Amino acid sequence: MKHALRRAGSIVAILVLAACSREADTAAAAYVPTAQPSNVKPGFINKVWEVSVSTGVEPGMLYAFLSDGTLVMTSPHSKAAFGAWTYKNGVLTMIEGSQEYKTDILKLSHEELRLKSNHPGGSVEILLVPARVAPLPP
Repeated sequence: MKHALRRAGSIVAILVLAACSREADTAAAAYVPTAQPSNVKPGFINKVWEVSVSTGVEPGMLYAFLSDGTLVMTSPHSKAAFGAWTYKNGVLTMIEGSQEYKTDILKLSHEELRLKSNHPGGSVEILLVPARVAPLPP
């Protein structure tokens, strides 16, 4: 348990450092995450993913699906925003603000996570790859 908390804390710290920006983001909202059921696909959890290509999301944006159900999103141009996510009965749902988006997992491997987020106005496809991490200074 301590290892999982330490790892989640490290991921959040990386995202917070990556979010340093001159612009303020007022869209961040607080969520009370809940534990995920045992049928969660562990391949995308507790990893920092970077948007490579998307039909509606800025390339370079970072996503982390934390094991407690927290969704962390940030980019070089904004502060970190927090949402939530669930994976129940084979269905991934991403929650941003008060909006829930059913999200199809089109592909999941060590090299990529390809998602199709189904929004009321249409769908958004996102190709995520493991985030490039700069080494910490000595």
